[in-house]
Amino acid sequence: MVGTNAAKIALGMGAQVTILELSKHRQQYLDDIFGGRVITLASTEANIAAAVRHADLLIGGVLIPGAKAPKLVTREMLSSMKEASVIVDVAVDQGGCVETIHPTTHADPTYVVDGVVHYGVANMPGAVPRTSTFALTNQTLPYVLRLAERGLQALHEDPALLKGLNTYQGKLTYRGVAEAFGMPCVEPEAVLA
Repeated sequence: MVGTNAAKIALGMGAQVTILELSKHRQQYLDDIFGGRVITLASTEANIAAAVRHADLLIGGVLIPGAKAPKLVTREMLSSMKEASVIVDVAVDQGGCVETIHPTTHADPTYVVDGVVHYGVANMPGAVPRTSTFALTNQTLPYVLRLAERGLQALHEDPALLKGLNTYQGKLTYRGVAEAFGMPCVEPEAVLA
């Protein structure tokens, strides 16, 4: 989502855009929605290194729900970037996907490493609280209503809701969270039975 929206804005500003994506299906989707106006590449170490070297702006939009973001951009890759290039690591809330990123604040949002400007504000939507609250509410309200109306039955009826269950009756039911904390995980279906 973050990468797709960033690409739309960058294209609108006339930028040349490269998107690195693991999923071949998602690459095809991006090629389709952008009508070939972006370069889509498999997210491999070699492709990341090449893209980083030529980037004026790098946006790290990695998300593995419930887990830490993998460090995909190394300090060595960073050293190949042009002076005054910019990195925005949206994954900073999950540890960041850039080796040199660390959380910053809205009051002091940037710092420079090897001539590259880093923006690592945790909770970026906090800069626009009203707008981000409306956006979040619009996306989550249908799920909240379903839970309010159907209770636990909603989890049995809706696979999307079941995938969102993290804990139940003191047990972790979301594998990513369990792995991040080194704790055991129980399948959601087992605790709801």
